[in-house]
Amino acid sequence: MNKTIEILFPEFCNLYGDLSNMKYLQKCIPEANFIETSFNEEPIFVKGDVDLIYMGPMTEKMQEKVIRKLKPYKQRIEELIEKNVVFLITGNAIEIFGEYIENENGSRIEALGIFNIYAKRNMMKRHNSNFIGKYEDIEIVGFKSQFTQSYGNNEGNYFAKVEKGIGINPESLLEGLQKNNFIATYVIGPILILNPQFTKKILEKIGIKQQIAFEKDVQSAYDQRLKELKKI
Repeated sequence: MNKTIEILFPEFCNLYGDLSNMKYLQKCIPEANFIETSFNEEPIFVKGDVDLIYMGPMTEKMQEKVIRKLKPYKQRIEELIEKNVVFLITGNAIEIFGEYIENENGSRIEALGIFNIYAKRNMMKRHNSNFIGKYEDIEIVGFKSQFTQSYGNNEGNYFAKVEKGIGINPESLLEGLQKNNFIATYVIGPILILNPQFTKKILEKIGIKQQIAFEKDVQSAYDQRLKELKKI
């Protein structure tokens, strides 16, 4: 059975080249049906069945528009999370699913409120760092580049435990969110290209167990990158 992957708003949600996550996945499973949903279209997941939903990082102004766009579908998103549909949410797209985003002047942008975290913006200070974290039996490698940090309790539903770098904020050792097959993380890279074993896990979650594209090369690059990041 062909799998359906929905890519949300690729014309806007592609900071740091993170849309390459899906370009790589297309190389891994070329037989799958990849649907790029533009911002002016109704998402396929609203009325149809999908196997994976992806959304990448965006500008701060676009965050507000995406929240308004997805708000009518909050109940459907929660339903899909409960049904174990796979979500991969990268970069500041994680903040769409929290309680709110707070600006420097204290004003708030109400978000979807699906998870009990909130974000604070500091547009005068960008955080950049390398990242290593443990997800199940895999060491995740990647990078962070963000004007926002998230706060709140993700102790019961974090994505990865930090080994190097920071979690959802500099005081936290817990990175991202996970509930069932919903995964959201600030880690960029793109994460699937940098982490071949994690890519395999994502494919397994949608019912595919096979070799990934350029497996030998991406695994070799991962091994070298992990070794170098541990030295820094």
